[in-house]
Order: sequence, then C-alpha cells, then structure tokens
Amino acid sequence: METFVNKRSCTDNPLTRSQRKKIKLENNERIKQEEDAEEDEDEASTEFSHPVHWQKIEAEGLDCDYALLFSKKEADHFFKLLEEEVVYSTGEEAKVQVFGKVYNIPRKQATYGDAGLTYTYSGVTRSACPWTPTLEYIQDAVTKTTGQTFNFVLINRYKDGQDHMGEHRDDEKELDPLCPIASVSLGAARDFIFRHRDARGKQSCRQIEPVKLELAPGSLLLMNQPTNTYWYHSLPVRKKVLQPRINLTFRRILLNCKKMS
Repeated sequence: METFVNKRSCTDNPLTRSQRKKIKLENNERIKQEEDAEEDEDEASTEFSHPVHWQKIEAEGLDCDYALLFSKKEADHFFKLLEEEVVYSTGEEAKVQVFGKVYNIPRKQATYGDAGLTYTYSGVTRSACPWTPTLEYIQDAVTKTTGQTFNFVLINRYKDGQDHMGEHRDDEKELDPLCPIASVSLGAARDFIFRHRDARGKQSCRQIEPVKLELAPGSLLLMNQPTNTYWYHSLPVRKKVLQPRINLTFRRILLNCKKMS
C-alpha cells in the first residue's frame, strides 16, 4: 500500500527533520496495522469460505442439527489425507462383544484424541492415538462451527455398502452428557437411520416412525441430548453403494470418570 503527498519546498514546511521522521514512522505503523487487519480478514474469510446452513431435525426425544461443513472437493481432499494418516485397529480391538459373543467388526475402526484418553464400548477398551494433522484441522473446524470442544474421535471406515453398523446408542458413562456428538462424513453418501427405543423389535410397545437421513460427503450431524437416551441409530447395508466412506464422530470424554458397575 502506498501513500501520496504533495511536494513542498523546505521553506514551506515548518516541521523539523525529527518531527517529519516521527510522522513518517507513525504513518508507516498505521499503514502496517491496516494491512495486517486486511490480511486477518482475508484469512478469516477463506478459513470457512462457504456459510454453514443448519437444518433442524426433530422428533419425540430426538434433537439433531445437520449442515454441510465442507464442500465436496474439500471432503474428497480430507478423505485422501486420512487414507494416508489413519492406522486402524487390529486384533482384539477389531472385535465387538454382543450379548456375550465376540464378532469381527463389519468395518474398520480407529480412535484418536488427547493423550491418556480411553473409551470403552461393546466390551472393548480403546486408547486414543495422537491427533494427526488432518484430524486436528477437522476437529478445529467442528469446534469453530459448533462452539463445542471435543477431545476424542472414533473413526469408522466402510469399504463399500456391505460394511455397516448395527443399531446402538452412544450413551457410555465416560461421555459428557452436556456435549453433543459431532459426526463428520467423508466419501460415499450413506443412509443413516434413527429408531426409537420403544419401537424396536417384536417387543415394541409403540408405533413411532423411524427417522432416515442421507449423510452427504462433507456433512456434519450434531446429535444433541436427549437423542441418545431415546433413539438408536444405525448405518444399514446398501449393496448398491460401491465406494468407501469414512465417518468421524467427535466426542468429549470426561476425565477421571468413575464407571458404575
């Protein structure tokens, strides 16, 4: 940025050399501050170049918010980076316990988060690996968009529509009940189904319609309380889906939480 002044002779200018130097320095400092402010504004505008438009999803005891956090191009870029960065669980951590029986998980899983955190569900305790650069970036984007802080993420990778997730609730004792679960989807779009606890199976006692969503690449789904108290959710088999999908569910785990037996 340049400033222009009218040329004047020395006799026309009553200012001493030291005074002129001081004014020049003050002008330069003012210009620098203006340029820095413009750069900060540009960085802020490019950090989230597209506005987030929230869609409210509600039913009896269900409260969710849905939005497109990233563009399709950005989502594809993050998907490729995570394919290189994420190390998925093997061995016992790649299994799940259901009604006392152990099964292989029909998808790949990984857990990342702050140092020392663990998360126990389906009979298996998983430790948090250190955040990767891409996971930190997405975590920061989710935090800035929602105003919530998250210290843990569960990653599920589905190789195609055959990989799936059965009905369950995220209601473990170590999860902060005041913090929503933030689900970010990358890769193939998949159906996501909520089913009320009173309308499940042959013993269902009420007629409550399930809530079905299609989670698009780059989307963010917030599951607010009391959703996980009353509603189960699942990602069913979809044989026509041939592309992989990565889902990141950001959570806030309570430190030093004593589990009830």
